[in-house]
Amino acid sequence: MPSLESLTTFFGIAVLLALTPGPDNIFVLLQSAQRGWRAGLAVVLGLTAGVAVHTTAVALGLAALFAASATAFTVLKWCGAAYLSYLAWGALRAPVSASEGPALQVRDQRLSLREALRMVGRGLVMNLTNPKVLIFFLAFLPQFANPALGPVAPQIAAYGAVFMAATLLVFGSIACFSGLFGTMLQRSARAQWWLNRLAGVVFLGMALRLATTQR
Repeated sequence: MPSLESLTTFFGIAVLLALTPGPDNIFVLLQSAQRGWRAGLAVVLGLTAGVAVHTTAVALGLAALFAASATAFTVLKWCGAAYLSYLAWGALRAPVSASEGPALQVRDQRLSLREALRMVGRGLVMNLTNPKVLIFFLAFLPQFANPALGPVAPQIAAYGAVFMAATLLVFGSIACFSGLFGTMLQRSARAQWWLNRLAGVVFLGMALRLATTQR
C-alpha cells in the first residue's frame, strides 16, 4: 500500500485539481447559489460517488476498455450534453419568488429526502456522463501506483479514496459559501431571475463544450 507521505502528497495535488475551475465545481457553485447550501452538499455527494465509480473502473481495468471504444465515448458524451441541456432549460424556465428574513432561512434549511436524493443523483449523472473525467482518472491514478509495493488495484483504490476526500473538502466548501451568497441573492426576485439565466447559459455552454469534445 502507498506510504502516508505519498498519500499526503497526493492529497495536496488532488486539492489543487479540485480548485481548478472546471465543469464540476462550477456546477456545484451554481446549484448551491440557486437552491441553497444543503442542496449543494447533496450535489457534492453525488459527484464524489461518481469519483468512486471512476476509481473502481480504473482499478478493475474497465476504464481502459471504455477508452478504447470510440462508440462508447460518443454515446456517453451525447448523454451528458443532453442532460446539461435539460438542466439549462429547467434553469431558464425556473420561477422566481423573493423571500424575506426568517422565511428564507427556513426554506433554505428544509430539504426533503426526495429532493436530497434528486440532487445527489444530479451530481452523480453530471460526473458519470462526462467521458473526459473517466479518461482523466485512467491517465492520472496509475501514475502514482508502484508495482514494487504490491498489487496495483488496491493502490489505485487508496488514491481514489484520497481524491474523494479532497473533492468533499473543496467542493463542500464551495457549496457552503455559494449557498450562503445565493441565500442573500434570493431575497430579490430580480437577482433570482438573473441567477437562473446565468445558470441556464452556463449549463448550455457546458453542454456545447461536451458535445464538441474529442477523445
